[in-house]
Amino acid sequence: MIVLKSDEQIDGIRTSCKLLAQMFEEIGPQIAEGMSTYDVDRLFHDWMKHRHLGMPCLGYMGYPAATCVSVNNVVIHGIPSKHEILKDGDIVSVDICLEKDGYISDSTHTYEIGKVSPEVHELNVVTEKCLYMGIDAASRPGARIQDIAKAVSTLAQKHGYGVVRDYCGHGVGLEMHEDPEIPNYVSLMNPNPRIRKGMVMAIEPMINMGTYKVDTDRKDGWTVRTLDGKPACHWEHTVAITDSGLEILTQL
Repeated sequence: MIVLKSDEQIDGIRTSCKLLAQMFEEIGPQIAEGMSTYDVDRLFHDWMKHRHLGMPCLGYMGYPAATCVSVNNVVIHGIPSKHEILKDGDIVSVDICLEKDGYISDSTHTYEIGKVSPEVHELNVVTEKCLYMGIDAASRPGARIQDIAKAVSTLAQKHGYGVVRDYCGHGVGLEMHEDPEIPNYVSLMNPNPRIRKGMVMAIEPMINMGTYKVDTDRKDGWTVRTLDGKPACHWEHTVAITDSGLEILTQL
């Protein structure tokens, strides 16, 4: 069931989202070659802890960290590790949920470490463009969820990229994952509700340089990698539909 948020609830979610955007702005430039993915996680963890903010990812179904830090061919749910060191040419996605006064925000940024290859840079640029194409599609009067999917997949496939099908965006705000699911590819099997005032959604293209197929690590049960080992990219914003139209909440 899709929960339509009141103006008061959206105000609370907005506050959470602005804090998340502020955190990315302050910490993002600190992510650099030579850091471990554990070091990256601790920067965000400590920022939230110092401000007495909730970390919905930490402990969620046993997940052991405050953030997901996914490097190169890891699409999502990369578990931070002291043994995984960022190196020149890497691409790293940081996916975070933040909770403030019961309201949850969700966003992902992808960072290029040092000098990445032109191919990896293009993947990052196009994936971020896919995010904004999806947001633009959601903002149009009468739009439906699969309009987002069509906008994302059309641009990604134009560049020959694989659009991840096993994972998708979602409603957010009162819980970390709410209805509706927001796929990044079009299918007659996917629900297609109309986008309405009061909806708060995490729109998040997950785009692979090669095949769309992915595989989950059997040992840790979390890490999702591209099946062909090629790089993946992930960008995400939380948006709300208000009387004034669509608002991107997780940007300053």
